[in-house]
Amino acid sequence: MVERGVSGWWRAATIACLVLLSVAVTTGFSMFEQFKAQVQHLQGQLKDTAQIKYIAILVDADQAPAVLVTMALQDNALQLQRLNSVTEGREDTMQLWALSDGDPARSLGVLESKGKTLRLTATERDLASATRLAISVENKGGVTQAKGPRLPYLFTGAVVQKAL
Repeated sequence: MVERGVSGWWRAATIACLVLLSVAVTTGFSMFEQFKAQVQHLQGQLKDTAQIKYIAILVDADQAPAVLVTMALQDNALQLQRLNSVTEGREDTMQLWALSDGDPARSLGVLESKGKTLRLTATERDLASATRLAISVENKGGVTQAKGPRLPYLFTGAVVQKAL
């Protein structure tokens, strides 16, 4: 009598397919977990990256770029980068002003460093109503808000609110 069972080759092939299927499923789950970890890492990096909301390029009388001003909301500070070589004299100070139509100029601070970059403490409210920024040359230490800036301004530029 001939035995009608399943051949040994079929059993071995079935077992091999089940092993391969379990390895594939395990690999798929592992890759999915790695993908989720990468997404979380990139989201954290994006959250920590400064989002610049305000930008202004102040130009001189010849319309040459002189100072780049940016403000990232996370910093609560204005970042100023000098784009030319103009610096204050020994008895002079540069002072940054926020200008808005119909309002007196508001001092945003004195540029105390002669370096290429510097920071001035500011909030979004300081720039929210400003349409232009300007830098004036004042006597050493700057002037009070009540006295106002010495005119004409050394550098001026429009404030642009960037869409986030």
